[in-house]
Amino acid sequence: MSRRRRSVHREIKEDPRYKSSLVEQLINLVMRRGKKTLARRIVYRAIDRVSEKLGKSDPVNFLLAVLENIRPKLEVKSRRVGGATYQVPMEVPYQRQIGLAFRWVVAAARKRKGSAIDGLANELMDAYNNTGEVVKKKEEVHRMAQANRAFAHLRWS
Repeated sequence: MSRRRRSVHREIKEDPRYKSSLVEQLINLVMRRGKKTLARRIVYRAIDRVSEKLGKSDPVNFLLAVLENIRPKLEVKSRRVGGATYQVPMEVPYQRQIGLAFRWVVAAARKRKGSAIDGLANELMDAYNNTGEVVKKKEEVHRMAQANRAFAHLRWS
């Protein structure tokens, strides 16, 4: 973190189809090399496949339910105190929770075999059902924070 000034956070615009900044954030994370149209196609088709399988009509509510299952509430951060480095558990700000969750989903979808649309759709389905790699990642982060809660008194920011 910079000691000079606070970073300015850009406001993420809404996507054209669902008018949601959450969907647009997912699109931005799927996008590679500035190919936003391709990223939109991947995300929209993945959401369409999931809504067909689950019978969900509102994809924004679906994404909110997915986020509720996979966003981390606690994480550990390294703090240097008197020559020793401690892993201090800290609460995660809401925007970082969303960013981490979507980053984990996209990374897990890229690891899967097959098309990007299938990978993203399957990963979103797994996250909705509280299974899969992303849920394991969240539980691992929480477990790490629980294991280091003895150092919680060292938190200061």
